[in-house]
Amino acid sequence: MTDENWLKKLHPETLAIRAGAHRTEEGEHSEAIFPTSSFVFASAEEAAERFAGREPGNIYARFTNPTTRILEERLAALEGADDCIATASGMAACLTAFMGSLQAGDHVVASRSLFGTTVQLLQKILARFAVETTFVPLTDLAAWEAAIRPNTRMLFLETPSNPMTEVGDLEALARLAHAHDALLVVDNCFCTPVLQQPMRWGADLVLHSNTKYIDGQGRTLGGAVCGRREHLDGPRNFLRTAGPSLSPFNAWVQLKGLETLSLRMERHCANAAALASWLQSLPEVESVYYPGLPEHPQADLVRKQQRLPGGIFSFVLRGGQPAAWALMDRLQIFSRTANLGDAKSTVTHPASTTHSRVSAEERAAAGIQNGLLRLSVGLEHVDDLREDLQRALASLPR
Repeated sequence: MTDENWLKKLHPETLAIRAGAHRTEEGEHSEAIFPTSSFVFASAEEAAERFAGREPGNIYARFTNPTTRILEERLAALEGADDCIATASGMAACLTAFMGSLQAGDHVVASRSLFGTTVQLLQKILARFAVETTFVPLTDLAAWEAAIRPNTRMLFLETPSNPMTEVGDLEALARLAHAHDALLVVDNCFCTPVLQQPMRWGADLVLHSNTKYIDGQGRTLGGAVCGRREHLDGPRNFLRTAGPSLSPFNAWVQLKGLETLSLRMERHCANAAALASWLQSLPEVESVYYPGLPEHPQADLVRKQQRLPGGIFSFVLRGGQPAAWALMDRLQIFSRTANLGDAKSTVTHPASTTHSRVSAEERAAAGIQNGLLRLSVGLEHVDDLREDLQRALASLPR
């Protein structure tokens, strides 16, 4: 399966199962796992040629492993990218993209609506290496343009955002980035390439936390950086040198997750849409943030950029944090965990967990209220999920 033109004709459901498959001489049907730290060379000359990059082949599992390579090729095919680099976690993917693309003195313009740890990485870690970040409202294109400086080298966003599900205009942001000789880097974790392909709209690099939907069952950590070949040289060198590498076992588990990704995403989306619409009608709920609702502020963009709205939404309970915590503690099916994209439905209170290291002022600017809960809707029967929420809501103090 090396004919790229042939691959481009296949649907995502087929690519997620077939792309990148390379069988060994044993003829295995399921992809093989190569749990080895190093590889043996036929001669001293072969070793020298491989290390010099003049001959393809495995060198050391920190940056070359056959199992990991299948995952990389499969994700690249799904994203419509030239290539992909697999990493040890989603945050390792962010770090690899940043450290491989930026240098001291560079400037980043980033969405204000980001995962809390990504904000910390930009604010606290990269700043120590003289990379400065300006945060702007995700949907305000004028603010993005006004924040750009002569040394701006990257525009960075999640879309939909975590946890408010705001949607950024990828095509417009790509035009803006390229007009200023900057990269557009997109975290595509909430949608996966099954629902959204940012490179279709001009993105240069696309990031994933494979930990989430790509694994799909909360078993492993992993991440990926997909993109155009010319933009992956720096990130690939960073991975080779610094070593935030994905283990071959985790790569294999995530390959198995990809095989059912399309089917799972359809169920995640259907369940989320049903619950978001129902919660919106309840008096205990102040507001619901879900890209599939007709009144979502970026509904037109959702229809343009995404095949389906996604399986994650947030809602605000009247009564603030006490009501939100009480509801969480009364749920029996939803798991109280910060993870998302799992077959199991999960509930999170962002203000006290995923975004707790972000200042109260920054949380308020991003719309993260104390009464906000984020649901990652799983694959259970939607009636059971609705009844679980209904029972918990009915038991709240009036």
